[in-house]
This record gives sequence, structure tokens and C-alpha cells, in this order.
Amino acid sequence: MATEQELSDFLKSVERRAFKRSVYHVRNEEAALDIVQDSMMKLAEHYGHKTAAELPMLFQRILSNCTLDWFRRQKTRNALFSNLSDFESDSEDGEFDLLGTLDVQEYSNQTENPETTTQRAQTLHAIESEIQELPARQREAFLMRYWEELDVAETAAAMGCSEGSVKTHCSRAVQALGKALRAKGITL
Repeated sequence: MATEQELSDFLKSVERRAFKRSVYHVRNEEAALDIVQDSMMKLAEHYGHKTAAELPMLFQRILSNCTLDWFRRQKTRNALFSNLSDFESDSEDGEFDLLGTLDVQEYSNQTENPETTTQRAQTLHAIESEIQELPARQREAFLMRYWEELDVAETAAAMGCSEGSVKTHCSRAVQALGKALRAKGITL
């Protein structure tokens, strides 16, 4: 059985990665924060009696399920409450500029010159955009393996699939990302 301190330490150690993973999935920071918080609460409430070694896999599975639940709720909500007024223009000429409404995350480093900082931000934005374009299962496998640094067996257990499926999803994700980034002139 994990102690209260072990559970607390575990949750502190995974919060940032879990948040980033959720943001990649749902593309909404507030929703991602809610998903991570719900996942942490469910882990603490329902699985606090498990050993510390079992917590990482349980948390990954709970996080995946909470994310799927969010998508189900969104699908239902969107079907019931589609509201086109969200796309009305605030400008005087009445034109809507989708790109002008998007939040662009700032990546800055005070020691770099502005050109390098801009190039780095553009590259990171391109990579994040391409990750978001991956099919859901490929994106999930890729993020667990390379962002969460889970091994193949842990990823398979968290995703509820075979190890071979994880390897296939990761391979396809890496190939798709490489192809898309090379097409944009980005080589890593």
C-alpha cells in the first residue's frame, strides 16, 4: 500500500507531463487541466490502497479514460448546442480571421537572439501541430512512449492493447511526423 507521501510525490512527478499530454489530445488548456485533476482525484480516491509501483500504470489508464470521457461529453454537447455565433466577427468589416483568434504560445529564452528564438518557436509549433494531426491511437502511443517515457509493455497496458499494436502505432507516428516535418523543411 502506498503511503500518503508516496501518492503525493507520484502525483507531483506526473502532473506536468500529464497536463501536456492532455493538451495535445484535447487542444484546450482548461479542459486538459480538468482532465488531469479528475484523473488525480480518481487515482487517490479509488486506488490509494495500491502499492507505489502500481500507481504509474493505473494513472495512465485513468488519464486515458478521462480523456475519452471528455471527448464523449464534447460530442454530445456539440450535437445539442452548436452555436455559430462563436464565429462572428468582432471587426468593423465583418470578416472573421480564424488565425487571428488563435492563441500562440510564447517560447522565449533570454539568452538567445530574437531570430533563434523565433525559429525555435516556429519549429516547436510545427512539431506540436503535426502531433495533433496524428490519428488518436498513434498520438496516444507516441506521447506515452516518447513524452511519458513509458516502455512498450507499460504503454500497451495503459492503452489496453497488445505490445505489437503499440510498436505499430509508434512506428507509424514517427514516420508520419518525419514525413510531415521534412515537407515543411524541418530536419531534426
